Amino acid sequence: MSLKAEVIDKISALLTAAFGLVAALAWNGAIQELFALIFGDQGTLVAMFVYAIVVTIIAVIAVILIGRAAARAKAEDEAAATR
Repeated sequence: MSLKAEVIDKISALLTAAFGLVAALAWNGAIQELFALIFGDQGTLVAMFVYAIVVTIIAVIAVILIGRAAARAKAEDEAAATR
């Protein structure tokens, strides 16, 4: 791989990560507002732990589902390539 191709590859990976961070921060704000509506004041330690646990559970489920979908798509692509 040429240096130019490697630089472009790394820049695209960094930009993708940056946009992912922006999206995560946007979702974080939205979920915090939802919790504020449901549970009231979020300043308590219990509310912060409940928030962290719920967000972690949602993130784990989302990562599992995305991983399965990616594996399924990859398997379909490989199967189509061998036909």
